[in-house]
Amino acid sequence: MKQMYRTSALSFLYLLIVLASYGQSVPEVVAGANSNWKGFEKVEFRFNGRDAWYVKPKNAVHGNPWVWRAHFPDWHTEMDSILLSRGFHVAYVNTNDMFGHPKAMQVWDAFYDYLTEQKQFAPKVALEGVSRGGLYVYGWAKRNPDKVSCIYAEAPVCDPKSWPGGKGKGPGSEKDWAAWLQQYNLTEKEAENFEEIPLNDLKGLAAFKVPVLHVIGQQDKLVPPSENSDLLIENYIKLGGPASVYPMTRGEQTLEGHHFPIEHPEIFASFIYENSVPVLKPLQRQPYIEINAGLKNAYDKFQNEKKGTVAFLGGSITHNPGWRDKTSQYLKERFPDTEFTFIAAGIPSLGSTPHAFRFSRDVLAKGTPDLLFLEAAVNDRGNGFSEKAQIRALDGIMKQLYAHNPKANVILMAFAEPHKNTDYENGKEPVEVAVHQKVAKYYGAVYINLAKEVYDRIKAGEFSWKYDFKDLHPSPYGQEVYFQTIKELLKISPSATPVVVKKSGMDVYAYEKAAYRDIKEAKRLSGFKTEANWKPVDKTPTRAGFVDVPMLTGETSGSSFAFDFKGRAVGIAVISGPDAGKIAYSVDGKNPKTLDLFTPWSNQLHLPWYLMLADELKSGRHTLKVTLLPEKNEKSAGYALRLVHFLVNE
Repeated sequence: MKQMYRTSALSFLYLLIVLASYGQSVPEVVAGANSNWKGFEKVEFRFNGRDAWYVKPKNAVHGNPWVWRAHFPDWHTEMDSILLSRGFHVAYVNTNDMFGHPKAMQVWDAFYDYLTEQKQFAPKVALEGVSRGGLYVYGWAKRNPDKVSCIYAEAPVCDPKSWPGGKGKGPGSEKDWAAWLQQYNLTEKEAENFEEIPLNDLKGLAAFKVPVLHVIGQQDKLVPPSENSDLLIENYIKLGGPASVYPMTRGEQTLEGHHFPIEHPEIFASFIYENSVPVLKPLQRQPYIEINAGLKNAYDKFQNEKKGTVAFLGGSITHNPGWRDKTSQYLKERFPDTEFTFIAAGIPSLGSTPHAFRFSRDVLAKGTPDLLFLEAAVNDRGNGFSEKAQIRALDGIMKQLYAHNPKANVILMAFAEPHKNTDYENGKEPVEVAVHQKVAKYYGAVYINLAKEVYDRIKAGEFSWKYDFKDLHPSPYGQEVYFQTIKELLKISPSATPVVVKKSGMDVYAYEKAAYRDIKEAKRLSGFKTEANWKPVDKTPTRAGFVDVPMLTGETSGSSFAFDFKGRAVGIAVISGPDAGKIAYSVDGKNPKTLDLFTPWSNQLHLPWYLMLADELKSGRHTLKVTLLPEKNEKSAGYALRLVHFLVNE
């Protein structure tokens, strides 16, 4: 049973404040002459220099549901007439002969925002694509699956190699193929492996269960169904998407079977009506976005210098494909003339402290970011770092970044997971979420509370954790939820507020000069040895980057080593597997302590585990001494210490 999603007055007020202070791009709209379309009022205008229009019903359905025509808006309009008579709007913007190119998708994004925000059209739209219109409706739907109520397509082009390319059974169109190649700036050879077509990347659309209905001619030789519609429907159903096909067999078939009369258009009008009404209004995204000083510096660099470096620093949710890839693609489409360098620095299991110590190697060594996406809230929770440790690490990352690029912009993100949902359910704000927000506010960085957004959307009945989002490593559905909010942020035009770098950090012991130190610097080895390419002898899984690398290993109690360093903090990055032991350690022979290296996940994984042994030392030279103890965790199979990096904050 569908539930009506709620949008609070507070959320709406917040949206007005955000848009007033930071502003969506304002489209150029020039009014034209209204006309009569089959007894309905047609409002014509110029939209960002393009012809556009919408037709108004005499009595609109509550919520203003609408149909968006792609190419050939005057073809087979019987269904549009029926929908208008039933209270729908019909809209169109002319992006003809762009073949669904990303530049056309940017126009579509702006047109959608205009109609939904300025004209109060429904948040979800029914897309209607005829022939090459399939390139547009699927191109936009895959980029915005949460904004589509359903897709209706007639003889849709789903693979440009079939039409206009003519690389299969059909004759193609030499003129249109040349235009398509030019539009996408591809050679014939490059076009063979071009992946950005309707047939591919349907996971997000299928995850949102967007209903698809294709009307085809079985004898269509111009756009053969076997190379287009049949393949898309097959791919979509395999991914769990609801789809159906209606072959048209009655009436005269012309243009080599590509043109055919529509049998019973009322059936297809009902398909759109039933999937669009009642109009559901999801929660706004803006309340979960805090702009602070914003993204002006990065956007100025992208626009003016036509170059930009964007880094993604985080754990497995950043490492895995999904929101990161979609964000990179969107930035390339938003700034098509900009040469981007993208740095993917996501490593599973690692949180803010590991990020601080690996930042110089995994990010700065590959380029200086103009824009940094940073997340650690999920792994900081799992790794058990205290609030002080989290601030110390995130503060250190910010200071490291600004030391290299004072104009860099940062987006801190708090992702969702079950424990955070429980906190919200109990009326608590998760500590890790609050820390990310606090650091962002202090430095003027952008902050996105995706954890709270996911919880609120679940409570509002928009989706479920179990069947839709599924896991803290999100399903394609969850990846889309994350990306659409990030995209909403990136669509906002920056204000003139510059980032002012704070001269003082949040914590005097922040990891602002944190880095790895080589295990070869260990001295006075007793029972320890260096393995050039460590790999486990058991079958326990490993993490990429922490296997087939040099490792300082000791496996018998009493084994020891020393490490001399200069700095204010010292720690160890270890691999904690099924035989992880316990250690005794001291710095400068003072305050000896013990530490259990075995974790709740050690029996499942040789887990990268970062441990700060002392991080409030006086600046200067110190010596760390580590010894393996004869005691061990009752769940452990041994006494091992496998060390991959020393951690030093100078």
